Amino acid sequence: MNDHPAIIFAAAMIFIYGLFSKAADRSPVTAPMVFVTVGILVGPAGFDLFHMEAGGELVHILTEITLILILFVDASTINLKKLIADRAVPMRLLLIGLPLTMLLGTLVAYPLFPGVDIWLLILMALILSPTDAALGQAVVKSEKVPERVRRWISVESGLNDGIALPPIFACIAVLTLGLGGSDKHWVLFLLQQVVLGAAIGGLIGWLGGYLVSRFSDRDWMSHTFQQLVSGSLAILCFAIAESVHGNGFIAAFAGGLLLGTSTRSDEIRERIQEFGEAFGQQLILFVFLIFAMAMVPIAIPYWDLNAWIYALLSLTLIRMLPVAISLIGSKLGMPTILFVGWFGPRGIASVLYLLLVANLLGNEGYERILAVIVLTVLLSVFLHGISAVPLSHRYGNSPSKVD
Repeated sequence: MNDHPAIIFAAAMIFIYGLFSKAADRSPVTAPMVFVTVGILVGPAGFDLFHMEAGGELVHILTEITLILILFVDASTINLKKLIADRAVPMRLLLIGLPLTMLLGTLVAYPLFPGVDIWLLILMALILSPTDAALGQAVVKSEKVPERVRRWISVESGLNDGIALPPIFACIAVLTLGLGGSDKHWVLFLLQQVVLGAAIGGLIGWLGGYLVSRFSDRDWMSHTFQQLVSGSLAILCFAIAESVHGNGFIAAFAGGLLLGTSTRSDEIRERIQEFGEAFGQQLILFVFLIFAMAMVPIAIPYWDLNAWIYALLSLTLIRMLPVAISLIGSKLGMPTILFVGWFGPRGIASVLYLLLVANLLGNEGYERILAVIVLTVLLSVFLHGISAVPLSHRYGNSPSKVD
């Protein structure tokens, strides 16, 4: 099927929204809310003006490029010096809260979806575990919210999508290669993917950042090409890792993480990130539109009561209880714990992993699980988007907030 009309429409949407983007920033309506709503209206679930196949080649390429860039840029934005100085809460959220979210997500899914393969339930819980701070952009930009809290939310969002990658690919390996008999090929396959991907990506990211710093210090590198580095290094990490049978997505994440350690100048690092964030934002809006046009119509027939229960629990209990447990002993007040717990939106990482799984495994036989992921992300786009401004103001005025 020809996807060009839908792509033309998506490009026009981004241009038109851009004309009003500054005014939109002052409203409670976020860009993902607009693009998801429009995507539903013009797709098969609405007026049926455009069709786009989730497993189509164009969607697959766009998904891969977006995921590569998002993983790289998100990791590169982490300021390791500040993270090390204020590591207690982020490390608790990532090393305790994230695994507990994955575990609780699986345990809650098991009685709600009887008869579904346990590995599919685990995969669903893993895909819905990363958070997306961009869906609550007003939170991480609000001066009402203490800078430390904004940094905790941003760091968690920047790192948890990469941390979730290895177990997600482990589930995919089990589902595609199987565990039958004495065949342990999938274990070696996964280890090779993770180890080679991380090693190659980390080396390229570190070396790239080092060279950018050295050549910039000598005034040999222009500001324009400092900005372009994020895209080229992200693709290099992915392509080289894949060429030696490592995981390219893990390589992109490792490359972004190590880039920051070898780029000495904060000014250069900011230029690198500016291009990645701007280009990444454009791709993200494309993906949200595709998600609404291609995935929502497939999912709607499978939205039964259990799907709604799980989606709502995923955004509340499954997220907020692990956060509360991970922060026991941190001396943070309940308003802060609830605020951090609530602002764990499920957004672009979950959508990209969903599209990746749909391409690798197909939709047939996996419709119910894919439908639950779609519903959870859809609810998160609107619930977290709408609540970002009022809850930021309310928390900012709380006497128990973090100083």
